[in-house]
Amino acid sequence: MEATHTERVVAQPVYKNWKYILDTCGAPKTDHLDPISRFLLIIRPCVFQMTLTSGMIGALIAAAHLHAESLPFNWLPFLLSLLGLVIAHAVNNMVNDYFDTEAGVDTEDYVRAQYTTHPILGGLISKSGLRNLILVANFIDILIGVAILLYWGLDRGWPLILFALGGLFVSVFYVAPPIRLKHRGLGEAGVFAVWGPLMIGGTYYAVAGSIRPEVFLACIPYALVVTTVLIGKHIDKIKDDTAKRIHTLPVLLGETTSLRLNKALMISFYVITVALALVKVVGPWVLLSLLALPRLNYVLGIYSKPRPERPPENYAIWPLWYVAAAFYHNKPAGGFFVLGLILNLLIPVQLPF
Repeated sequence: MEATHTERVVAQPVYKNWKYILDTCGAPKTDHLDPISRFLLIIRPCVFQMTLTSGMIGALIAAAHLHAESLPFNWLPFLLSLLGLVIAHAVNNMVNDYFDTEAGVDTEDYVRAQYTTHPILGGLISKSGLRNLILVANFIDILIGVAILLYWGLDRGWPLILFALGGLFVSVFYVAPPIRLKHRGLGEAGVFAVWGPLMIGGTYYAVAGSIRPEVFLACIPYALVVTTVLIGKHIDKIKDDTAKRIHTLPVLLGETTSLRLNKALMISFYVITVALALVKVVGPWVLLSLLALPRLNYVLGIYSKPRPERPPENYAIWPLWYVAAAFYHNKPAGGFFVLGLILNLLIPVQLPF
């Protein structure tokens, strides 16, 4: 896995702090955090890559279908969709911190406050300030949604409202009462739905103005590897969550079963991707995803061994462990999948059967 230096730094160029946060979501060891660093710690952008990947998958599949029908690609709703998805992801992160602090889940000795600076507990922002930032970000997303809706017109664009409301529901009630999906073993399913059919399908619809049923099949592989990241994080927190009676899926299944489940889900990414190419739901260039198999093999090795007692040298986000491995696999798996979709557009080929 990638490791990042965590030695104390008293003074350094602020852009290095920004890069550190973007790479790890961890707080740089410095005596002073500039406003941008504080903001980045609040929104946790190191995981936005997954959201951008889901958006790109939806847009590229739409582009292939539009090209086949000699229809133009709609750039404005595409760009607005990507921006809206990133803001929505930031909102999700902030909502989680706000409600988990409100409910007493996030405390100084809980995992969330150990691997990086917690926005509220670490003094980056007040609780009311975080609430107001959430409201402002949501308002911006509403404006973006209205702009896309106006682009297509209500008679054609109204399904976009359903995609947006579905994502908002999971984002808020992932930890917010009274539903608290994470506490009921449903958080992982919620993440699969958001980073799969809602993000990929929603971006497809925003670009194409309609949707085909097979798009929901095409969203499955990447939605699975995003879900493995969350499961990995919940495995890392299994003892703390058990003590707080937070019934995540790993708490319900146990650590051993959860580790096996995550390995199976990672492997299934490749099985389903190959199947989708063979039945021509997506073009054959997505088979480039198989180039991530060496990374998969490395990560499966980590999942097959006990967590170390102490963090490796220069390891940035201890006590998290399995989540970092899952994210390390997510990057090339999603990256090669997107590259394959791009090549399907630029150099279309057909399987010889």
